[in-house]
Amino acid sequence: MPRPRDKESLLSAARENYAKLNEMIDELSEKELASPFDFSGDASKKEAHWSRDKNVRDLLIHLYEWHQLMIKFIENNKSNPDAKSAIAFLPSEYSWKTYGAMNLMFWNRHQKTSFEDAKKMLAESHKKVLALVEQYTNEELFTKKYFAWTGTTDLGSYFVSSTSSHYDWAIKKLKAHKKNCISSS
Repeated sequence: MPRPRDKESLLSAARENYAKLNEMIDELSEKELASPFDFSGDASKKEAHWSRDKNVRDLLIHLYEWHQLMIKFIENNKSNPDAKSAIAFLPSEYSWKTYGAMNLMFWNRHQKTSFEDAKKMLAESHKKVLALVEQYTNEELFTKKYFAWTGTTDLGSYFVSSTSSHYDWAIKKLKAHKKNCISSS
């Protein structure tokens, strides 16, 4: 699926990938749900997230927390007309070079969150993020620098990254986990 470049395809891709993610989770066996993620045997899986997330709950919480970033980004800036007073997408103590530490902080924050709560939290935040998308026009979403607070990119790219693209990432990770569970049987 190509990267969305208009509001309709953004909403469609977000809904479609979210549905695929949930369908995949619903189809996991008890063993697959209970088995911890272990990608240590695959040398191609070097990025930090492959060792950070230990189970499906961690995956859902990661997506939820990135929704929270998106929601706060909009709330903090929607009435902000200039770039000088813009509040960044990432919390001030993190940057695009250090966001891995932020992801680890999210992971640590939710170690006592249940799988069921994580599912509910993600469902609610998904609805909120899509409701935010609905508030904007195609021009507002996909014109670079339309809002001073989005910097050199467009608002739609932030939405794509925190919805459909992120869901696709989670789906790939679940597929790899499922494959590992099958091969270890």
